[in-house]
Amino acid sequence: MTVQNGSLAPSQKQEKPWVETPLKESSSLSKAAKCRVFLKLENLQPSGSFKSRGIGNYLLARLSPNSGSTPHIYSSSGGNAGLACVYAARTLHHPCTVIVPLSTKPLMISKLRAAGAHDVIQRGATWAEADKYLREEVLAKDKEGIYVPPFDHPDIWTGNATMMHEIKEQMPHGEKPDVVICSVGGGGLFNGVCEGLDALGWSDVQVLATETEGAESLAKSVLAGELVTLPGITSQATSLGAVRVTGKSLEYGLRSNVKSIVLPDAEAAMGCWRLADDERLMVEMASGVNVALCYDGRLDKVLGRRLGKGSKVVIVLCGGSNVTVDMLMKWKQEFGMVETEIPMNG
Repeated sequence: MTVQNGSLAPSQKQEKPWVETPLKESSSLSKAAKCRVFLKLENLQPSGSFKSRGIGNYLLARLSPNSGSTPHIYSSSGGNAGLACVYAARTLHHPCTVIVPLSTKPLMISKLRAAGAHDVIQRGATWAEADKYLREEVLAKDKEGIYVPPFDHPDIWTGNATMMHEIKEQMPHGEKPDVVICSVGGGGLFNGVCEGLDALGWSDVQVLATETEGAESLAKSVLAGELVTLPGITSQATSLGAVRVTGKSLEYGLRSNVKSIVLPDAEAAMGCWRLADDERLMVEMASGVNVALCYDGRLDKVLGRRLGKGSKVVIVLCGGSNVTVDMLMKWKQEFGMVETEIPMNG
């Protein structure tokens, strides 16, 4: 693997498990936010989420195209990380088994199988229990197997950082954005965004790190000044369901150019159905929480200042696998249009 323009590139004999995604300027969101809003469409990755980048890069760093062996790939995730792992492994011609907790919805299990998973095994009430089973039982029987973490590894963050290098090439006239908005689960995407900004010399770009109430592990850690482990996840934004962020995420979260934003599920759901109405894009709550900031003056409120019409805001639409039309309709019926206060840290 080689480095090109600060981003990683696979060797000529290896396929790349992710694609360059469009950066689309949204007239409807720009009008709502009273500035220029660009959408980085990571929901168009092969797996439906940005995790194709990080997990794809992680596997490229560990698989040799000339070794003659095809070790089995293992992931412990019932969400987008597992789906990304299956797609990446299939692209690189390796079998992949995913261990999911019993709480994983049938929709995701069906998607994992349809994507080409060698097997999908349900064990444990939580991801931690599923991961323990994978490490202690499954990998113990396959010493050549490759374990893939969902977000907590530097190679994953570097893979996600390739997104920022694409954005630089795609922005009008190569100009840097004033604000980048990304959601935070365990921190893999957030770490990649910050790493990419540093590599580009864009460390002064404002980063809004968004979470939903009941999944705000970064916000609580920033407030405490140390890593905090949530007792559990109560948010419906299950893609943000990590009870503890990485240590690197806390380091980035304490930077002066980063603000931690927490919105309720109602706001995230509103962002999803408004985006579907305005842009004909279906995304999950983890993306909707970012989009919600464009409406009703929320963006100016969290920034504490008014952006000009020429200000450029990039929103990372991190994923769209865990959403259906029925889910959008259910959220709209459940939450309606609710006005809420916007808690903020940082």
